[in-house]
Amino acid sequence: MLKNNPFNRLFFKLLLGFWLCSSLIIALVSLLPLLQQSHDRSPLPPSLEHVLKNVAERIQQQPQLLEGKNLQRLHRSRNKEGGRNHNGGPLRLYLTDGEGQVLNTKHVSRGFRRFQLMAEEADQPISHQFRDELIFGPYSFEVNGKPYQLFGRFPDNHPRPWFFFFADNKLLTAGLAILLSGLLCGLLAWYLSKPLRSLKHSANALARGDLSSRVDAATANRRDEMGQLAQAFNGMADAVQTMINNQQRLMGDISHELRTPLTRLQLALALGRKKGQQSEELERIGYEALQLEALISELLTLSRVSLASHENKIVLELAESLSQVLDDAEFEAEQQGKILKIDIPESLQLPLHPKTLSRAIENLLRNAICYANSQIIIRAAQVGKHILITVEDDGPGIDPKELEAIFKPFYRPDTARDRQSGGWGLGLAITQAAITLHQGSIVAENLISPTGKRQGLKLSISLPIS
Repeated sequence: MLKNNPFNRLFFKLLLGFWLCSSLIIALVSLLPLLQQSHDRSPLPPSLEHVLKNVAERIQQQPQLLEGKNLQRLHRSRNKEGGRNHNGGPLRLYLTDGEGQVLNTKHVSRGFRRFQLMAEEADQPISHQFRDELIFGPYSFEVNGKPYQLFGRFPDNHPRPWFFFFADNKLLTAGLAILLSGLLCGLLAWYLSKPLRSLKHSANALARGDLSSRVDAATANRRDEMGQLAQAFNGMADAVQTMINNQQRLMGDISHELRTPLTRLQLALALGRKKGQQSEELERIGYEALQLEALISELLTLSRVSLASHENKIVLELAESLSQVLDDAEFEAEQQGKILKIDIPESLQLPLHPKTLSRAIENLLRNAICYANSQIIIRAAQVGKHILITVEDDGPGIDPKELEAIFKPFYRPDTARDRQSGGWGLGLAITQAAITLHQGSIVAENLISPTGKRQGLKLSISLPIS
């Protein structure tokens, strides 16, 4: 159960995650202009204020400097005033009247107009570093009762922090915000979807018959609804595994117990025949007893295979492990006038339960020999980290709707087949249990001719190498 802390709930994690993501993006976008302003705008240094003061005092002493060509000279280089910046650029002066009109030049940069607006909002002279110029001022003074203001400008390619590139380009700022929000939301989505992927993987493994499949501990130990779901899944898987194991064990116990009265029945029949007691009824009883013995043997095999997970695997060559089964199948095929082709490289090795896997392959080969018209092919090859084993025949195939159901116990695709031809329907169930024991998988598919007709059945087994 979740603790009472509401922040452990998935709802609050989603809410806080998106809220923090949005807040961070808004804060970053909002801080860019403030960072730019705090970096570029600063109080007017005394040295620059001294330059403007000297020029203003000269104008006050010589009012004729406000007339004609003298005004234009104010805009030219002012080297005599110590007017050079650290890069050696010349000083330019701007003289404005009480209405803010520039008097000494008609060529005014856009940056200077922006600086005038900044200066009006400031309560003291300031300096501001633009991309390619440094503007400072104003220094206010009067001449003959008329107000004037004096500004200075240095051409200056001053290096600026990288984030100003975004602050000066609104589209790039918007793009940066979208990129960051996508990245943060992607991380949040990954954090939330990771346990779902783990749960999906475990559920698929359980559906394939791997009863030991569980959600990993990291997901199960989460303190939100994802952790609850993982714990519930693991609990369900434990219960399913216990029930199926109990069912298999019960099936084995019942089959074992049935053998005792069955043995007595067969012994009584043998004694009766020895005494000369012959009848159709006794023969029928004997036949059914043999069938029951075969069924019990198959049930015990299925139970043993399903409960053999505690046994250790042995690393063997696949061809060597299946050699006896392949020899027997080849002989059986020859007796029926059919051909068995074998293509299994001797170099293939993997950890396996030899007897269990041999029984599984034997069931597949016998089915293929039984229903093939003339040819059966068994192949094996390494594909990545798995060994792929395929058994093909050129028989009639199976109804596509029954391709998955054929692995269920007691299921026979053709309901018209009797026990003599169709068996008990346990062979493929035993095969699937054996493959599941090896953490592998088995699938069936029809072989289709170019005309779209079924021309055989193919069973594919995938076994992990490690």
